[in-house]
Amino acid sequence: MSEVARDPLYRRHRFPAGIIAHAVWLYFRFPLSLRMVEDMLAARGIIVTHQTIRSWAEKF
Repeated sequence: MSEVARDPLYRRHRFPAGIIAHAVWLYFRFPLSLRMVEDMLAARGIIVTHQTIRSWAEKF
């Protein structure tokens, strides 16, 4: 298991740590809006709202 997956910050979240980390990385690494990140994840079959991504970005 990776260090990200074992981090206690990711416990009690609906999505795996890897998905959360990827969404936050996309948002901060590239000039994307929250809705663009939402659409990119949806294209890969991961249904998450832009509000959830916003809360992840604030927390992580």
